[in-house]
Amino acid sequence: MLTRLPNGYPRPLAAPRFNPGAPDARRLEVTLTDDVLVVHGGAPLQGQIRVRGAKNLVSKAMVAALLGESPSHLYDVPRIRDVEVVRGLLELHGVKVSDGADDGEIVMDPTNVESASTDEINVHAGSSRIPILLCGPLLHRLGHAFIPDLGGCHIGPRPIDFHIQALREFGAVVEKTPEGMHLSAPTGLRGAKLELPYPSVGATEQVLLTAVRAEGVTELRNAAIEPEIMDLICVLQKMGAIITVHTDRVIEVHGVPRLHGYKHRPIPDRIEAASWAAAALATKGEIEVLGARQADMMTFLNVFRSIGGECEITDERVARPGVTAAEGGIKFWHPGHELQAVALETDVHPGFMTDWQQPLVVALTQARGLSIMHETVYEQRLGYTDALNQMGATIQVYRDCLGGTPCRFGRRNFMHSAVIAGPSKLHAADLVIPDLRAGFAHLIAALAAEGTSRVYGVDLINRGYEDFEGKLAALGAHVERLG
Repeated sequence: MLTRLPNGYPRPLAAPRFNPGAPDARRLEVTLTDDVLVVHGGAPLQGQIRVRGAKNLVSKAMVAALLGESPSHLYDVPRIRDVEVVRGLLELHGVKVSDGADDGEIVMDPTNVESASTDEINVHAGSSRIPILLCGPLLHRLGHAFIPDLGGCHIGPRPIDFHIQALREFGAVVEKTPEGMHLSAPTGLRGAKLELPYPSVGATEQVLLTAVRAEGVTELRNAAIEPEIMDLICVLQKMGAIITVHTDRVIEVHGVPRLHGYKHRPIPDRIEAASWAAAALATKGEIEVLGARQADMMTFLNVFRSIGGECEITDERVARPGVTAAEGGIKFWHPGHELQAVALETDVHPGFMTDWQQPLVVALTQARGLSIMHETVYEQRLGYTDALNQMGATIQVYRDCLGGTPCRFGRRNFMHSAVIAGPSKLHAADLVIPDLRAGFAHLIAALAAEGTSRVYGVDLINRGYEDFEGKLAALGAHVERLG
């Protein structure tokens, strides 16, 4: 007989077992064997690692360098695939990109910006969605730009309609062709009044990168205000932009005729820091994340402690006579007793970040009781839970809004709420990584599980996590490449 939760929804059923004849098994058969990580799970992760600049800021700051008329210096840049893609796209457009004197420093000289062929852009961009953010800067510098078919993680359609409409409002002319979209600005770009239907990070970045050199004033309402957006504004202000952030998500930009280069150290990657924190909980370990910053992670830290996790925050210590400089960070560890279930919903900043939910759900499989995760940012971001069920978790997904607030996906055909019953004993399995953040969650699950798992498609993790295999080794994980 099917039992029900207090709110009337069905109680999650037992997790399905892996079926070698199922579609997942067929997917494993066609996965490249040199992109497999063998994970011997069941041991706590313990040690110290460091996070560099935020992936979601660094790539946009690199694009911003196109707007300047002198070289820009960006520090603490992580060695990840997304950075390589943007670097290549800049070089295709005539930007001279070189490594600086400091570890992690890159220098971008946009003096000789030029057009790139559509074929080169298509080949180099691959599945990256970065090319659309180059449009505003390229329209200012060259008068034309090109957008290939866009890819990205398969977590929802993330339509670019607003990007295109915003560029049109600025005065761009858009021509659709079979290979992509060609944009031109025959009369230049001018300021516009815009309002986002949803505070999208990507759309806000598009407006900022276009408005700073558009003639006149641009007003953007319902803008995203994530820390990475604020840091991008800091970059643009260093270049000579005039940007005011008003209350109620309103950003006002006064266009200027020219910008110069910048020198900037980005905020640390709060997504990677939270991912390692969740790994510490799931594996009953202790991980110190150097570079992690409290101010950007306050919402996550509150939830981490609500579950029962322990953390210690260390501020950066500046060198002075008799005192050695030391980098600050946050130490995360499992409390040694049972974790507690929680009810959460993702939201735009300052809410609980959507990129935090996947690794945290893995940790919640070890919490006693029924946890609820209501995803309100991306409508198709809970598909990874099938693999967790395969490993012994008990997670049921629903179309209904199970959080405290009905969201835009309610009463639609999207499985966007999850109920996690725990604690569950996870066992090893063969896993195929579906996207960047879910992929790291799968990796955490394999590390927490008893036995040896094979994780296929791990190179995708290199898109956003620098040297994750080296960091796993530093934390005492037993992993090895297959082949």
